[in-house]
Amino acid sequence: MKLLGLDYGDRRIGVAVSDAFGWTAQGIEVVQRREDGSHLKRIAELAALHEAEEVVVGLPKNMNGTIGSRGELCIEFADSLRELLGLPVHLWDERLTTVSAERTLLEADVSRKKRKQVVDKIAAGLILQNYLDSKSNR
Repeated sequence: MKLLGLDYGDRRIGVAVSDAFGWTAQGIEVVQRREDGSHLKRIAELAALHEAEEVVVGLPKNMNGTIGSRGELCIEFADSLRELLGLPVHLWDERLTTVSAERTLLEADVSRKKRKQVVDKIAAGLILQNYLDSKSNR
């Protein structure tokens, strides 16, 4: 069963997909958020293209575990996706995934310009991989 992982940001949405067995996640694209909502259409296209059966959306929690305004926006986004796609949409704690993605890219000596282009899809891959790992440990 394939899953789609999303890192929802102010300007961009990182997208990752799992393999058919649900073992590994791979970042595939960064979708620009648009006022007209066309980013939702693109996510629906990607879900169909990759035959995703479930979606995982990163939920940014505060370090104390509470949900702030950014988290509320992600919950609304997840609700919109659930309605649009007709698929199960799970929220997954994404604390520090973007920081981890940035650190990985810095260690790989990726230029600032290239980091900006890929950090969101790497973060989406981390969110999805963490979710997959939690399911395989049960």
